[in-house]
Amino acid sequence: MLFGRSAEIAAIEDVIGRARGGAGAALVLRGEAGVGKTALLDLAASWGGDMRVLRTTGVEPESDLAFAALHQLLRPVVGLLDALPEPQRDAVRGVLGLGGGASGDRFLLAAGVLSLLAEAGAESGLVCVVDDFQWVDRASADALLFAARRLGPERIAMLLAVRADAPPVKGVPSLPVTGLPEPAATELLDATALRPAPGTWDTAAGAGGTIVPGVKRALVALTGGNPLALRETVRRLSPGQLAGREPLPDPLPGGTHLFGEQVAALPGDARLVALLASVEGDLGLVLRAAGRMGAGRDALHELEVTGLARIEGTSVRFRHPLIRSAVHEAATPADRREAHRVLAGEADGDRRAWHLAAAALGQDEAVAAALAETAARARDRGGYGDAATALSRAAELTPDPAARAGRLKDAAVAAWLGGRPGQAESLLAEAREHAGGDAVLGMELAQLRGRFELNSGSATEAVRILAAGDSLDMLADAAEAASYAGDIAAIVEIGRRAATHPEGFLRDVLTGIGLTLSAGTSGGHADAESEHAQADDAHAPAPPHGAAHALLRRALARTGELTDAAGFLWATAAASYLGEADLSAELAARAGRVARVSGMVGQLPVVLEFVATAERVAGRLAESQAVSEEGLELAREAGYSNTVAAHLANLAVLAALRGEEDECRRLAREALAIALPHRVGLRAGVAAYALAMLDLGAGRFAAAHDRFAAIVAAGPGAGHPTVVWRSTPDRIEAAVGAGDLEAAGAALEAYERWSAHAATAESRALLARCRAQVTGGHEGFEEALRLHANPYEAARTALLLGERLRRAHRPGEARPHLRAALETFQRSGAHPWARRAHGELRAAGEGWTGQSGTDENSGPAPGPDLDVLTPQELRIAGLVADGLSSKEIAAQLFLSPRTVEYHLYKIYPKLGIGTRTELARLVVLRKAPATGQDML
Repeated sequence: MLFGRSAEIAAIEDVIGRARGGAGAALVLRGEAGVGKTALLDLAASWGGDMRVLRTTGVEPESDLAFAALHQLLRPVVGLLDALPEPQRDAVRGVLGLGGGASGDRFLLAAGVLSLLAEAGAESGLVCVVDDFQWVDRASADALLFAARRLGPERIAMLLAVRADAPPVKGVPSLPVTGLPEPAATELLDATALRPAPGTWDTAAGAGGTIVPGVKRALVALTGGNPLALRETVRRLSPGQLAGREPLPDPLPGGTHLFGEQVAALPGDARLVALLASVEGDLGLVLRAAGRMGAGRDALHELEVTGLARIEGTSVRFRHPLIRSAVHEAATPADRREAHRVLAGEADGDRRAWHLAAAALGQDEAVAAALAETAARARDRGGYGDAATALSRAAELTPDPAARAGRLKDAAVAAWLGGRPGQAESLLAEAREHAGGDAVLGMELAQLRGRFELNSGSATEAVRILAAGDSLDMLADAAEAASYAGDIAAIVEIGRRAATHPEGFLRDVLTGIGLTLSAGTSGGHADAESEHAQADDAHAPAPPHGAAHALLRRALARTGELTDAAGFLWATAAASYLGEADLSAELAARAGRVARVSGMVGQLPVVLEFVATAERVAGRLAESQAVSEEGLELAREAGYSNTVAAHLANLAVLAALRGEEDECRRLAREALAIALPHRVGLRAGVAAYALAMLDLGAGRFAAAHDRFAAIVAAGPGAGHPTVVWRSTPDRIEAAVGAGDLEAAGAALEAYERWSAHAATAESRALLARCRAQVTGGHEGFEEALRLHANPYEAARTALLLGERLRRAHRPGEARPHLRAALETFQRSGAHPWARRAHGELRAAGEGWTGQSGTDENSGPAPGPDLDVLTPQELRIAGLVADGLSSKEIAAQLFLSPRTVEYHLYKIYPKLGIGTRTELARLVVLRKAPATGQDML
């Protein structure tokens, strides 16, 4: 029976009730040792009724064994693995030792764990209980937390118990479990007085007598109402102390001292078995080691009789973790080392390696090598956190300084891939201390340091570090860092150095980008202060200009040879610097598809930065929202703060396009709070662009014009030439709206220089629109409408054309353009532009009744509209149209197949359809390029 826990019980009942109804939920119970977390979990496990219960407990001796907790938790449901998508199934099989290929992708593995839990709960629900979560190995903890944050429609209740002093469990609600209030604590004391002590049937051996009220109050105050402390203390007090005739001990026994006397009273052989069990939970190993040390099975029986420990299947478990701590503290260091040494002789694999390490006195290369092998096994299965721990300990045991530095370097990489950038940086700093004069190792460490800095630190510092290298890979990393910072001079210099390398895809991209910027064709920072001075010779090609674009074209011609996401991202950059935003967006989307299926460990959140931007540039705003939301979640889990800023900035732009002022400003503020101190000019520029678009959409042209001018003037670390170029059509619109035609003309000249070699229809359409805004007339708008492949940009052009025709007193010609623009804006959720089109349409003499209504010009009501779908539903619909099964979709989006089916179940009635074929048809129609006639 639990006393005084009504609030905690209600919270747990709510979690289980929601899960039973199909709304998965997770909850962390946080409290000090002995406060009653385990009792609450026991109660929760009994409440599920017909719900399946899976349970595991973190054990400190196994906290370094990768996937130990998952082994225990998932063992009862391995028969359900065949229901998982193949990549997820193989990843989970690999970590459970059931065969299958080890992917090394921790996100794929975590998605597999989520899918397996979903299958376990499919029939009647699942209660997943994890006690002492602070001691769960890192690989298991990462996978379980990934699942806990994505339970969504799964019928899963996940309850995790952690010590009060454990680090926060991010992304999961936490419920503090504190000491009992005095009335409840008093009830507990009364019950304790009548209960036998553990290991006995003698009630008198419990409290030993009646507890008077004054002593009860004193005990509650001195123990803070901690149930374990109350029970164990009362059992150690004499009848006179309980009756108030003798003073209470000062201080009261607490912590490990609660059990110190019981441990000290154990017979010698039983104490030896307890020591072995305190460092190894496997029953067979404990018994074999005890036998080698002269203790038999009788000693284990003696330990059980005391109530301090019990046998659970093939494991030895102490009644409470504090008992294990008391046993450990009671042994001398030499005794503990000897126990580990004997256990190592009986163990194999990872357990042997860790026991050897614990038994080692001083450095030992053989033991270090065994730990390095353990780390490799963990890393191959996606257990990067545990690999980092093993490699760090291996480095401590390594006698040779160079070998030690190499293992520290590998530990840093593992920590970084495991989402622990702080630990990675510390390990890397330690590796540099031991590297000595090894130039090759020193450069490898520098490249890693630069990569870490680029992900989570200063982009300009990353440029400084990476630019010191001469290899093409390191120059590429330096160029990437310089691009994030927006440092044109560095990009140009890196391109010049890359030109000395043999011809190839990466060399051509780096050199071509450098030449492009050196030729003054960016329209960005390089010519921000002298646009007017350059206008006269904008069309006179500088000598390297043609060579630059030839190199970029040659690189793009090799995209068919690319196999990894990083290559496609460089192709994305090449297309961008050619002025072809639509091709750039297409290549970024391909990078995302490759990254999802190739196990691009640790880099998926970064790749999704560019995929989300690509979806937005292509006018697929809901899809961009879904990708950025996923990327933001993954980036936060990975600890990539600069990628967090990227997704926040993109979400800010999307909020601006929807006219959500408060949300846009909040997201932009959060993005800038990371990007500006970290000197990530690319993302700072995008956040600034979001605020400018917010003003532009609301018709605040002067304010938008000022913001766009600030984007152009921003230097490295605060802005970026690509942001300047891509925002130029918007900048021109703001300048014209603000009446600054001179600025609009200067911006157009810069845009013409950048787009001079652009060959795609969409890039020519945007250029035609920009010229039409500056030069007057409407022919340029009509040309743009004939060229547009992007429905959203076509709607922007149609709106501008309709406005111009209406103001030229030609309302009949304006109305079809305005009506088409309004429909597109409403479908995409671009509310400010929809309001603007609606206002123009009314001014043109037409009363608009909305998408569902009709008037004399509107024609029949439209059919099913995909824009009623959520961003996630829209992504699933798109993958259905690509011919993917639910399992294949689940594998790509890190979902369970049941979650995919749940979304499809919601999609069909929203669209008034009933089959995948009908859904695919709607998606294909949506993706079909818009033509000028389609806009009329």
